[in-house]
Amino acid sequence: MADNRRRKNRRRRKRSTLFLCIAVEIAAVLALVLMLGWRSGFGDWLAQLGKPVVQELDISGINSTYAVLMQAKGGKVIGEINSEETMYPASMTKIMTAIVAIEELDDLNQEITLTNETFAGLYERDATQAGFQPDETVRAIDLLYGVMLPSGAECCIALADTIAGSEEGFVELMNQKAEKLGMDGTHFCDSTGLHDPNHYSTVKDIAVLLKYAIRNETFREIIESPYHSTPGTNIHPDGITFYSSMFNNLPDPSVIGGKILGGKTGFTNDAGLCLASFAEIDGTEYILVTAGAFSAGTPHITDAVTIYNRLGEAAQALES
Repeated sequence: MADNRRRKNRRRRKRSTLFLCIAVEIAAVLALVLMLGWRSGFGDWLAQLGKPVVQELDISGINSTYAVLMQAKGGKVIGEINSEETMYPASMTKIMTAIVAIEELDDLNQEITLTNETFAGLYERDATQAGFQPDETVRAIDLLYGVMLPSGAECCIALADTIAGSEEGFVELMNQKAEKLGMDGTHFCDSTGLHDPNHYSTVKDIAVLLKYAIRNETFREIIESPYHSTPGTNIHPDGITFYSSMFNNLPDPSVIGGKILGGKTGFTNDAGLCLASFAEIDGTEYILVTAGAFSAGTPHITDAVTIYNRLGEAAQALES
C-alpha cells in the first residue's frame, strides 16, 4: 500500500512539473508575441479595446443631397441622408475601375501603349485627362495613379482595353465585382463615370466599395498619395506629376481628433460634386461618401471636413 501511494505521489509530482513547464513555455511565447506585436502596432490595437466608438451621428445640414458615414471596420452605418436612393456616381466610378484593374493585372510594371482609339470621344465629352498622349508607353501602375489622382479618363480606357480587350468587356468585370460585393443599387456602363442614365449607384454602395478597396495595399497607397511622379516616357522624357484632386482642394487634411487619409472626387452636371473619402478619427477609421452637391466652390470637400469634425467632437465627448 505504501509503495502504491509513493508511486501515485511521484506520478502526481511529474504531472504537476510537466504542467508547470508547459505553462511557463506558453507564458514565454505569449510575452514574446505581445512584445513583437506591440512594436508592430498591436499595442495600439489593444489600447483601442473597450474604447467607446461613435455609434450614431447627425450629418444633416450639409450641401450634399446624398451622404453616408460608415465605420470602415464592420461597415456599420452611423449617419445617412438618402443613402440608398439612386444617384449618379460620376468619377467615384474610378474606384471600381482601379480595384478591378489592380486585381486583374499580373504585373503592375507592365508597359501599356495608349493609342488614338484610347482617346476616342474623350475630348468631345470634355472628359478629365491625366495628360498622357497617343503612342505614349507607360507602366500600368502609373495609369492607376492617373485614374485615381487627376481622374484621367484615358488611363481608364487604356487599362480596360489591356485587361479585357475593350471597355465593354471591362465593364462586365466591374458589374460582376459590384454583384459580389452586394452593391445591389449599382449598374456601371463605362469605366470613367461619364454620364449615362443607366450608369448609377447609391452612396451606400460606393461606401461598401471603398471599404473593400482600401483593404488592398496597392489601392490604399495610391488613394492616400497627394501626388505621384511618373518616370520618363517616350513622349514625356521628364515624366508627369499627378496631383490628387481631393488633396489639391484640401491643403490641411487635419480634422478634430484625426485626419482625412484619402479620397476620390467626382463631378458631372447631373451628378453634382461627389466625394468618397476615409479618415481616421480617435484611432478608428470611417468612410464618408457624399454626392449631389451643386453649390459653388468645393462643397463636397467642405461637407467632408464638417462631418469629420463633428465626428471628432462626438468621439471626444464620449471620452470626457
